[in-house]
Amino acid sequence: MTTTAAAASPLDTAPALRRLYFVRFGFAVVWAGLLALTASGLGVAAGVLLVAYPLFDVAAAIVDARSSRARELVLNIVISSLAALGLACAATSGIPAALRVWGAWAIASGALQLVVALRRRRLGGQWAMILSGGLSTLVGVSFIAMAPQDDPSLTGLAAYAVLGGVFFLISAIRLGQAARTAGRR
Repeated sequence: MTTTAAAASPLDTAPALRRLYFVRFGFAVVWAGLLALTASGLGVAAGVLLVAYPLFDVAAAIVDARSSRARELVLNIVISSLAALGLACAATSGIPAALRVWGAWAIASGALQLVVALRRRRLGGQWAMILSGGLSTLVGVSFIAMAPQDDPSLTGLAAYAVLGGVFFLISAIRLGQAARTAGRR
């Protein structure tokens, strides 16, 4: 029995992951900028952005699953879909509810990202994804803890997205370096 993340050839998976990681970096930075502009309150624009992020994660997981045939990404699709629904509901209740849902999503998706990255570590460039998954899990707890504060804010979500984007950028660069190194052997 093969591990699910290793079912596709590393030669096929690494370039596809690299492209996907660059796209995820760009999306995260643009999304964070837009959220920072609208994060003073939880209006329609911020609510739409909150729902858009996990929906983008669903699309990215579908692309990833198709290229890598990693079955555990189906779980990520389910988790992120539920997060989008939860955030749509939470956005009508206020920032504390949105932080709780986002935090729960960060914990679950971060733990799954950690598992997938550990299984992919032989591809190269995965240490940043391992670190990102672990940090996402910890930061998710902090979002839940911030929710009951007197004046909670969504700006922490923008910082979270940028940091996650940077981890995707680092992994994309490292995957390219690993491919060049493997090509010289």
